[in-house]
Amino acid sequence: MGVSKPLAPGLYLVATPIGNLGDISHRALQTLAACDVVACEDSRATARLLQHYGLKTPRIAYHEHSTPAIREAILQRLAQGQRVALVSDAGTPLISDPGFKLVREAIAQGAFVSALPGPSAPLMALILSGLPSDRFFFQGFLPPKGAARRSLLAGLAGIEASLIFFESARRLPQCLADMAQMLGNRPAAVARELTKLFEEVRRDTLPALRDHYVEAGPPKGEVVIVVGPPVSGDADLSGQEGALDNRLHEALARCRLKEAVAQVAAQTGLPRKQVYARALALTGKQ
Repeated sequence: MGVSKPLAPGLYLVATPIGNLGDISHRALQTLAACDVVACEDSRATARLLQHYGLKTPRIAYHEHSTPAIREAILQRLAQGQRVALVSDAGTPLISDPGFKLVREAIAQGAFVSALPGPSAPLMALILSGLPSDRFFFQGFLPPKGAARRSLLAGLAGIEASLIFFESARRLPQCLADMAQMLGNRPAAVARELTKLFEEVRRDTLPALRDHYVEAGPPKGEVVIVVGPPVSGDADLSGQEGALDNRLHEALARCRLKEAVAQVAAQTGLPRKQVYARALALTGKQ
């Protein structure tokens, strides 16, 4: 597959399909064909893509377990005037993969760096979710342990934006349970198998999604969770101290102060500082 003009030496960040091989762009295929080597997160996934389109560009592995020496070898290729394509196992490079370290050092040594846009699971899930897309925060994977996961969610609870997460299918029920606990009754969507034959987007509140997957069990496939921004409670609690106290008492009985404050702030839409101050008063820590 030829190109209209010779490809300049440098590092090319190439987005690849997240499931449907037809989603790769013509320009991406031209670039992969013209490069001297493809640095790939998963050599088997990349091999399937290249073989499907009859491309024979050599592959080298570059992933989260690669040593600094491997990254240095790629940088040496760039210094020698080679053309290197960087791809993840699926989607856009640098999204939850180690590519940013290579890009950072390539820029530092003065190499030419360019990107070829294309498929992205977080963005596809966001636009399919029906949730606000004007502001969003991409977290990636949450910690696998429940306590660490709830602590991180507590820190995200006050962000005035839609939240996007990756999660393994087997941890989805417990993850949704922790989200319902820490983020409250927010609208959310679980998107799985995006662009594939059994693509599904399930939209509901976090508690309802939790209940569904607890009963149905973990689904199959790759999963993206999108959670809507904080929503106000059914009543304005700013002038109803008793109602706020009740919510805080319930939350404090289940979790630590920081997590309880984040949970109640998310549920009520009240400023976190206001909820925190009231929680301190209730616990006698002022």
